[in-house]
Amino acid sequence: QVQLVESGGGLVQAGGSLRLSCAASGSIFSINAMAWYRQAPGKERELVARTTSGGSTNFADSVKGRFTISRDNAKNTVYLQMNSLKPEDTAVYYCNVQLRISALHSNYDYWGQGTQVTVSS
Repeated sequence: QVQLVESGGGLVQAGGSLRLSCAASGSIFSINAMAWYRQAPGKERELVARTTSGGSTNFADSVKGRFTISRDNAKNTVYLQMNSLKPEDTAVYYCNVQLRISALHSNYDYWGQGTQVTVSS
């Protein structure tokens, strides 16, 4: 079994910063990619940032230059540093980890429970 535990959400004023963390634990053989998605009320879930085992990263256009994603492979943890936050960044943020639980299994997507980020104007 695999567990993802997120932390770091909260309420912040526009222009402020927050750092989200997501730690994966359990039966993990290898991690391919780690990502953050978000879903605002009435909107579809969207990719915010993603990092692969090879070190490549990609970001939604709306957060480029403001958000950074990093990972600590030793801790199976991914971070999302969010700077210059805007009210439109308000959403529930979900951690996504693509991993294999053994050499016999394919990559599978796991999701965190979500953490609320609210940016006030």
